[in-house]
Amino acid sequence: MFHKAVKLNFLSGTSLEVTFQNGVIKRYDVKQLFKKYPQLQALEDRDIFLSGKLQGFYGIVWNDELDIEVETIYEEGSDAGTATVPVSSAVADAVYTARAAAGMSQCEVSQLSGIDQADISRIERGTANPSVSTLERIAKALGGTLNVSISIPNEIKN
Repeated sequence: MFHKAVKLNFLSGTSLEVTFQNGVIKRYDVKQLFKKYPQLQALEDRDIFLSGKLQGFYGIVWNDELDIEVETIYEEGSDAGTATVPVSSAVADAVYTARAAAGMSQCEVSQLSGIDQADISRIERGTANPSVSTLERIAKALGGTLNVSISIPNEIKN
């Protein structure tokens, strides 16, 4: 399963912080890859390092020769907390994670739910605002159920 990166922050030296669609924040020092990938030593140049950009959800790219998959950061990075993610990102992550766990393609979910595959793709990218009934249909196609919860902070409960 791939974890989708939604935000990139550069820290000091060759360290960076990546926020993922599921709210997990990971810190990673690119320097640990220098031995395995000597070309990445160019990132010690601060101007080059700061020129990096998220490429889609899955990689950080500096130029044609310098890039890192964000899955490496997710797996090997240190935990740096969690972020509050927009509902669209939380829904996107939940649908993608459930579909991956079920071992189904978007096309299979589309056929079983009657929802266009392009719409499922938009939901998983966080660019759609699906109705509850659409989410119920997806959950049913995956062999699951839809669970909704509303969390109220303790300070408001009093």
